[in-house]
Amino acid sequence: MAQIDQVMARMSQDKMSRAILCSDAPMRFFVGERELIGPQLSFAQLQNVVHESAPTAQKPLVKQNGTFEFPIQSPYGDFEITVTRDDRSLKVEVFCPACVPVEIAQPSAGSFTKLTNEKHEADSAMQNSSEETPTDNEAPAEKTSSEKQAVTHMDDLFALMMNMDASDLHLSSGETPMARVQGVMKRLNEYSILQSQDLKKLLFEITPTRNREQWEAEHDTDFSYELKGEARFRCNIFKDRRGIGGVFRLIPSKIKTVKELGLSPAMIDFCSLSKGLIVVTGPSGSGKSTTLAALIDYINKHREDHIVTVEDPVEFVHSNIKCLVNQREVHVDTQSFARALRASLREDPDIILVGEMRDLETTKLAIEAAETGHLVFGTLHTSSAASTVDRIIDQFPSEEQAQVRVMLAETLKGVVAQTLLRTKDGQRVVAFELLLVPPAVSNLIREGKTFQLPSQMQMGKSQGMMSMNDSILAHVKSGRVDAQEGYMKALDKAGLLSSYETNDIPLPVAKE
Repeated sequence: MAQIDQVMARMSQDKMSRAILCSDAPMRFFVGERELIGPQLSFAQLQNVVHESAPTAQKPLVKQNGTFEFPIQSPYGDFEITVTRDDRSLKVEVFCPACVPVEIAQPSAGSFTKLTNEKHEADSAMQNSSEETPTDNEAPAEKTSSEKQAVTHMDDLFALMMNMDASDLHLSSGETPMARVQGVMKRLNEYSILQSQDLKKLLFEITPTRNREQWEAEHDTDFSYELKGEARFRCNIFKDRRGIGGVFRLIPSKIKTVKELGLSPAMIDFCSLSKGLIVVTGPSGSGKSTTLAALIDYINKHREDHIVTVEDPVEFVHSNIKCLVNQREVHVDTQSFARALRASLREDPDIILVGEMRDLETTKLAIEAAETGHLVFGTLHTSSAASTVDRIIDQFPSEEQAQVRVMLAETLKGVVAQTLLRTKDGQRVVAFELLLVPPAVSNLIREGKTFQLPSQMQMGKSQGMMSMNDSILAHVKSGRVDAQEGYMKALDKAGLLSSYETNDIPLPVAKE
């Protein structure tokens, strides 16, 4: 008896109208609005199930990405099968149009036991029990699944985020909500596990129509959401092997000042420039947007100019103080970074903020805007100031790179690379690397000698330049950051260890 026959027999017996079989996830059977959980099949096992039940003409489709459908006439009734496959997962939906939903108290004894071997039964039992009992690393007093609170609206979780001072909220199908607090992931155990269909409904309540359609077509989308008068959130909705998921970055309504962030006088001087390119770099989540928001806020309070920002999505919201600020969101107010940047040159701007120099056209337009008399701020995901210069140049075709070096040597005014360090009291503090572009640095860029930039930064300390190691060392010497934390976040680890030795700081690791 084929496995798909056993599924259909079970559905017919208990009047189950629908079943969902996803690779590496428990089977789900629906009786009206009730959901029953069955055993788990691997990708290969589920592929065999589809192959043995699909019509001969459609069997080749089993190993191809995409969606196809076929009917099955069986002794248990007529069923409709929908198969969806991508590189990582396989999903089979079984529909029984003739089955009438009825309420049942418990699934029949022995349900689904013939579908898989004993190992899969044990895995299924573990899956089900994990939803009701705490794991070893959770507090013994954790509530049982029946006592946990269901999430009724995203605003409730956003409010909890702000109360916890969390930077990110993570929601995944088949998992308890989690939040990142001071860089550490924590389970929100007061809430129940979120199943895929319930989570999709929850997330789509705050997702704009355009983004819902994009998610259905592409399985990921980005947008912003505002909790009126409280905060904004940068949202990413995605799909993984378990179903829908989402990650939300908290963007506080209050913009931190340059003083609160501890920006150096040399960084603040960028705000007085009339033209040029300033690039802020660092890994995702290192605070680039916060630094840029502080610089734009400083300009807004001290100059009388026109500021245009192009972001995806808009994060920090700037009101008009001394400046006129126009903020455009990609895919909402404009089609792309490049299109908005090109249009901004006809909008009489003094300062332009490019949320991300993510492609060649955007980077080229940013350099040209800086060259034609505008002050341009942009971001990249590079890890150091020197690598940022190389990254910008390497985006261009080889035949254009010599010209780009000349343009960049004239327009680039500074690069800020940053990372976040965990402090001893559980907070986080930013470490900066700062490259300024006096004539000596400009000549190195023009001549393609970017490998000399780190030594030039050491020589330029009196001008305000700073290496990442010097910034980390300052935090460690102050006693705020542990030496091990500084070492883990350093790029030049050997150089930092040498500085530790010079300053009689106990070495966090043995040198190899």
